[in-house]
Amino acid sequence: MPELRYAGRPERLDKLLAAPELTRSRAAALIREGRCAVNGKVVIQPAFKPKNGDEVVLCVPEAEETSQKAEDIPITLLYEDAHLAVVVKPCGMVVHPAAGNESGTLVNALLYRLDSLSGIGGQKRPGIVHRLDKDTSGLLIVAKDDQAHAALSRQLSERKMEKHYLAVVAGRMKGEEGSVDLPIGRSPKDRKKMAPRPDGRSALTYWRLLDQRPDRALLDVRIVTGRTHQIRVHMAAIGHPVLGDPLYAPRSAPKAPRLMLHAWRLSFTHPVTGERLSFEAPADKLFGYAEIKEAEA
Repeated sequence: MPELRYAGRPERLDKLLAAPELTRSRAAALIREGRCAVNGKVVIQPAFKPKNGDEVVLCVPEAEETSQKAEDIPITLLYEDAHLAVVVKPCGMVVHPAAGNESGTLVNALLYRLDSLSGIGGQKRPGIVHRLDKDTSGLLIVAKDDQAHAALSRQLSERKMEKHYLAVVAGRMKGEEGSVDLPIGRSPKDRKKMAPRPDGRSALTYWRLLDQRPDRALLDVRIVTGRTHQIRVHMAAIGHPVLGDPLYAPRSAPKAPRLMLHAWRLSFTHPVTGERLSFEAPADKLFGYAEIKEAEA
């Protein structure tokens, strides 16, 4: 088990321990597991601040082979090099295996398609840098080594990664563009849902009108933060829920054949070359208004 040694300084342990191959969130998880010691004493609080010159030691577990199975599932691979890949997740596919979804996930497909895996979590697996809900389709970045994973995660947390979505929402928009700045937290009424909450985490969403129909609108939505269900919660909060949303759209909303949310544009800086990369993936035909109307008939 490798040990990483640091000279202490008065800042949070998880921030101090974040390294080129280790994300801050992973460092915090290792601290909570009791794998960090300051001057020989185990510390399990990620927010703990050592003093200047304190000896800080972090024990990082070796990456183990994953128990998840590789499956020959067709996926669209837009880009791949030695460090990362960009894929298009279809609507209805779960990203990570979990209870009730042990197979048929994006991770199962990636284990089959990719030639190397990130071990940043202590288990070799495709490094999913950010996630999409099961019924949201679109672009995802996959890290193939720990350094790329950590660097991409930092871009995400520092808001240097640009993500645009297509969303079909209910109603007529007031204006050509706008923003929603509402903190989001777990709903106190339903633990499966998120909700705008004063004590929630900050969340900022920008939208731009692309097409307006009598009862729905097509938007280009850019999220600055990446909170759970952010677009779905924010658009519902301003009276324009995403169509096809079983959690946040009321029964009175116009019908749609699927959750009308698709991650269509993604821009980020390559963690090794420094090149700015941009990718686009068109939405499936169900985003066409004719197909939506056919589904309503």
